[in-house]
Amino acid sequence: MAKDHGPSIKNDEQYEELVKQGMSKQKAARIANDPDSGKKGGKAEKYEERTKDELYQKAKEIGIDGRSKMSKDELIKALRNN
Repeated sequence: MAKDHGPSIKNDEQYEELVKQGMSKQKAARIANDPDSGKKGGKAEKYEERTKDELYQKAKEIGIDGRSKMSKDELIKALRNN
């Protein structure tokens, strides 16, 4: 049974597993709180197929600093490394 990490973590078990795998607490919390995470699929559009604005919005959503000055390629790199 997973420890209760409080109301800010929606899926405690998934959060603990991600942290155990070496993921930062912030990134683990973001994934554990996403209702679509853990679902099989692979149907997401590739970053290269998205518009710069779509990439910017995703970067904004996850809090990537300096995103307003990034090119499309830089946004893709930042999103992949986050």
